[in-house]
Amino acid sequence: MSTLAAWMMLTIGRSDKLMKNTKKKAVAKKAIVPKPKRPFSDGDHVVYPTHGVGKVLGVEEQTVAGFSLELFVIYFESERMTLRVPVDKVKNSGLRKISSRDKMANAISTLRGRARIKRTMWSRRAQEYEAKINSGDPVSIAEVVRDLHRAAGQPDQSYSERQMYEAALERLADELALVEKIDRDAATQKLESMLKAA
Repeated sequence: MSTLAAWMMLTIGRSDKLMKNTKKKAVAKKAIVPKPKRPFSDGDHVVYPTHGVGKVLGVEEQTVAGFSLELFVIYFESERMTLRVPVDKVKNSGLRKISSRDKMANAISTLRGRARIKRTMWSRRAQEYEAKINSGDPVSIAEVVRDLHRAAGQPDQSYSERQMYEAALERLADELALVEKIDRDAATQKLESMLKAA
């Protein structure tokens, strides 16, 4: 073997070693990067605007269209439904933690206020009420409950008004039950007694 051939083999061998070492260092640097902290952990109760109160069962990884996604798995007991929300899209989806005691106190004070029923067509009011319920904001939901509640001396509700009232009352009671650490039926009774007293 000539000296030139030996020199070329030695040079190629060294460059291969350098390339392998460089790749190992790059992989090692990637592994050190910590994952960002997740806003919710397993067992946390959360509120999803269009479905109400749910419980985080965990995080799972799925491949969708060739992309690997981390998804929060949330179970909604009242609707018997499981929802998967991408971890990266939590803020955009409106998913939030359970309200604080102060926020619930504001919602309860809204219930004690006077009903503000607009003199517009029911279909228009129904859209506004539906938007308030699906906002997930307890104060807005309390406004719907307050406006649709009928006392003993008032005329009866229509079927659609009753359905919307019950949906709003259920959402508010679910969140109140978690904030005050009571069961859902007790929370519903507490809300109804406040409405009767107002």
